[in-house]
Amino acid sequence: MARACAWLHLSSLSQSLLPGAYLRRAPPSSSMLPSRLYSPARLVPLSNRSKLPLTASRAHARRGPSLKENGVASAADLQFEAPLKIVEYPDPILRAKNKRIGTFDDNLKKLVDEMFDVMYKTDGIGLSAPQVGINVQLMVFNPVGERGEGEEIVLVNPRVGRYSKKTVLFNEGCLSFPGIYADVQRPESVKIDAHDISGARFTFDLSGLPARVFQHEFDHLKGIVFFDRMTEEVVESIRADLQALEKKYEAKTGRPSPERIETRKKKVAVGFGKS
Repeated sequence: MARACAWLHLSSLSQSLLPGAYLRRAPPSSSMLPSRLYSPARLVPLSNRSKLPLTASRAHARRGPSLKENGVASAADLQFEAPLKIVEYPDPILRAKNKRIGTFDDNLKKLVDEMFDVMYKTDGIGLSAPQVGINVQLMVFNPVGERGEGEEIVLVNPRVGRYSKKTVLFNEGCLSFPGIYADVQRPESVKIDAHDISGARFTFDLSGLPARVFQHEFDHLKGIVFFDRMTEEVVESIRADLQALEKKYEAKTGRPSPERIETRKKKVAVGFGKS
């Protein structure tokens, strides 16, 4: 089955992708219990760190981020109705500013559960909150892409500390761009700072497939979509598909497309910076 982020077939992943304090093991799909009721406490023991392809640099005891009030999501910003639906290009939600999360409560846990649910149902391996119409800094992913397999990773208010100079070209897809796949150049590894679903803060390193999935979703949190990082030659190869999505948006909403690939500035987004 093809995945919306089309790198899975080239990668071999261990069962443990991240240190336990910010991991949730996916529930068995054959369980008699509803799949959304499993506990975030089902974590990989920290003793397993020696087996990980990713390295946790340090875990901070602090709970909750230090935030500027005008950049914090309100309760209204985090309201949602299930089932969530994927927001497709060129919806302006994908370009909007995403607020940082300051409250780690049951509503956030429910949102995370719903995001995983729609991710699996749409054959994805990663999903950001703006892709389901919620403009906050939250992402979920499971590089295995199957409910009941691999690890479910939740990152709140993620930041990039540094990224490798070495880059890798890979064929990517995106749930917000159904049926479109194209090559994107990205750093091979990144150093990340984030909060888990309970508000605990961690700094860690990602490499390989998890690093690429993270970067793709992190771009969404910055209002960047994957064709922003493609060369003009690559964009040209998917231009007709992008224009088809623009026309689909216009037919659905009755409004002109808020952006058009034909007027795209011919400048490839570079780097990630320190956010």
